Amino acid sequence: MQLRYLENLARATDGMNKVTAIAWSPSSQRLAVVGVDKIVQLFDENGERQDRFSAKPADKANKTYVVKGIAFSPDSTKLALAQSDSIVFIYKLGSDWKDKKSICNKFQQQSSVTAIAWPDQHPNEVVFALAEGRVKVGQLKSNKAATLYQGTSFCCALTAGPDDN
Repeated sequence: MQLRYLENLARATDGMNKVTAIAWSPSSQRLAVVGVDKIVQLFDENGERQDRFSAKPADKANKTYVVKGIAFSPDSTKLALAQSDSIVFIYKLGSDWKDKKSICNKFQQQSSVTAIAWPDQHPNEVVFALAEGRVKVGQLKSNKAATLYQGTSFCCALTAGPDDN
């Protein structure tokens, strides 16, 4: 594989504006990027910014959270945000750039959400990890989360297996 630099997606800014999460959609038509400013920017396959929206806090009074991970649904019409304020939000993006962005599911947790993955073989389930070591599955149809694994150490990354499970 040969990689080459094409262009910057975003302009440089004064000061720090660290990118906290980035994800390609399975359809390869969208790229989502979020930084410490909590603005989710959506780019098309050519690197042109098409849309942006602000991530919402779990509690309107507390805005000191960070988006720790993002994942697209298998059909690329939804985006899951794992946040340090102990919540996972699922945003409905729609199939067109002009579609209204809205929260369609949320999974409130007891500790900070640290990582997220959305396996292709499970379009109605999103898997996320917690700072306490648990790995949970959020079921979109019932809006309930169930524990898949109980660990004792911090989980920093998740991914689907080669068979997309």
